[in-house]
Amino acid sequence: MLKHLYIKNFTLIDTLDIELHPGFSVITGETGAGKSIILGAIGLLLGQRADSKTIKQGADKCVIEAHFDLSRYNMEAFFAENDIEYDIDDCIIRRELTAAGKSRAFINDTPVQLSMLKELGDRLMDIHSQHQNLLLNKQDFQINVVDILANDSKELDTYRQTFSEYHKAEQELSQLREDIERNRQNLDFLQFQYDELSSANLHEGELEELEKKSDTMTHSEDIKSALYETDNAFQGEENGIIRALRSSISALNGISKVFPDAQELSERMDSAYIELKDIAAEISDHLENIDFDPSELDSVNNRLDKLYSLLKKYKTETIEELIIIREDLKEKLNNIENSDEALEALQETVAKLKTDVGKKADILTKLRTKAAQLIEKDMQNRLVPLGMPNVRFSIDVTKDQPGNYGQDKIAFLFSANTSTPLQPVSQVASGGEIARVMLSLKAMISGAVKLPTIIFDEIDTGVSGKIAEKMAEIMQEMGNNERQVISITHLPQIAALGSTHYKVSKEETAQGTITNMTMLSPDERIREIAQMLSGSDVSDAAIQNAKELLKLKE
Repeated sequence: MLKHLYIKNFTLIDTLDIELHPGFSVITGETGAGKSIILGAIGLLLGQRADSKTIKQGADKCVIEAHFDLSRYNMEAFFAENDIEYDIDDCIIRRELTAAGKSRAFINDTPVQLSMLKELGDRLMDIHSQHQNLLLNKQDFQINVVDILANDSKELDTYRQTFSEYHKAEQELSQLREDIERNRQNLDFLQFQYDELSSANLHEGELEELEKKSDTMTHSEDIKSALYETDNAFQGEENGIIRALRSSISALNGISKVFPDAQELSERMDSAYIELKDIAAEISDHLENIDFDPSELDSVNNRLDKLYSLLKKYKTETIEELIIIREDLKEKLNNIENSDEALEALQETVAKLKTDVGKKADILTKLRTKAAQLIEKDMQNRLVPLGMPNVRFSIDVTKDQPGNYGQDKIAFLFSANTSTPLQPVSQVASGGEIARVMLSLKAMISGAVKLPTIIFDEIDTGVSGKIAEKMAEIMQEMGNNERQVISITHLPQIAALGSTHYKVSKEETAQGTITNMTMLSPDERIREIAQMLSGSDVSDAAIQNAKELLKLKE
C-alpha cells in the first residue's frame, strides 16, 4: 500500500509531500490542474523512461519518492533474491533525475537498475488510464486475464519450458537439413579436398625441418669448407691448436716444482684442452656427415613446393592449420555418411516434443475454458447492475498454432442488447461500456493477484448518475478488501464514496504556475463535491446535494 508520496521539482510541481491512506480514495480537480503530472511522476517510480525536460524549469534535480507498506503482500522473496534490505513496514522507492540527463533509481537506498524498479513496481501498483482500454483489443491482454483468473501460472511455465525445447529442436532440425543438403551438393568437392590433404601425409613440424634441411644442403660446400678449415686449425699436424696446447701443458708441468704458479696455469689449460678437444671431435663428425646429394636436395625441395602449394591453396600459414582442415573435412564426410541416422534421431526428438507440447497445451486449454465460463458468469453479474440489463459477455476459446501462450486464441465477445450479435468487445462497445467492462475485469483480477495499490485514471469516462454510483461501489468494495484503490474522477457520485478525498489544483506564483495536492477536510469536501455538481457558483442546493451524496458513503 502506498503510504507517502514526495515529489520535488517535477514539471509544475515545486514540492508535493502527502500522506495516503488505505481503502478507497478519490482525487479530483479541474482539467489541467496537474493530475496527469502526478501520475507521470508515479509512472517514473514504476520504471518508466525519464526525460530531463520533465524537471522543473530552473532546477538541477528532480526527486520522486514513495513509501509502501508491504505487511500483507508476502514480497520478502523478491528482496532476498536481489540482495536488497527488506523493510516490511516501510519500503522506499526513489527516482532521481538531473538536468544533465542522468537518472538513478533506489529501493531502500540500494541503487538498482531500471528493470528491477519496474519489476517491483509491477507488483506494487497498477495504473489504469484511459489508453489501457485499448488493451481489450490485444490478444495477449485477453489471454493474460484468463490465465490470471485460471491460476494456471505453474502449468503455463511448464508448457513454455517444453515449447522452448521444441522450438529449439525444430531450429536444429531445420539447420541440420540445410547442412545435409549443402554438404551433399558439395560432397565430391569435400571428398577431393580430404583426399588431397590426406594423401599429403602431413606431420606437425615437418615444414620447419625440411626448410632447415634444404638450407643446409643448398650451402653444403660452404659449410664443408668452413668445417674443414676449422678442423685443420684444431687438429693440423704442424700448427694444430690441440697439439700445441698439449705441448704447452707438458712444458708447464715440467717447471711446476721450481715455479709453483705453473701448476695452476697447467690445470686451467688442461680444462680448456678437454673442452677444445670435444669441440674438435664434434667438428670432425659434422665434416664426415656433410655430403651433397643433388637428388636428395631435389626431393626435399619438391616436398617443400608441395607443402607451400597446399598452404597457399587453403589460405593457411602452418601445417598444423592444414591438419585441422583435414580433420574437419573428415568429420563433415562422416556426418554426411551418418546424416540419415542423425536426421532420423532429431526428427524423433522433435516429434516427441511436439506431442508433449500438445499435451501441455491441452491442459492449459481445459483450465482456460473452465475459467472462461466462470468469468462469463461473473462479468454478467457485475455488468447488469452497471446499467446493462441485457448485456451478454462471452469468451471465445479456439485452437490455434502452438505459441508462447499455448495453442489457444481468446476473444472477449460483447453485446449490450438482445438484438445485437456477440462481437469483439473493442469493436462494438461504447466508451462508457468499455469503461464498465474494464472496471469489472480489474475488480476480478485484483482479487486474484492481491495487487496492493490500484489507481483508476478517469475510469468513469462516458458514464454518470446511478451507473457512476455503482462503479464507485465496486471500487469501494475493492478498497475494503485489503486493497488501496485510488480513483481520479470528475464525477461527484464517485468522489462522494471515497473514504479519503484529495484535490489537485494550480496556483499562480511569482515563480510561475505550480501544482498542489491536498487532503480535504469534511467541510472542504462538501464544497468540492458541490462545485462538481453545480460549477464555479456553488448554490445552497448543490451543498445539500453534496451532503446527501456523502451520506451514501456512511
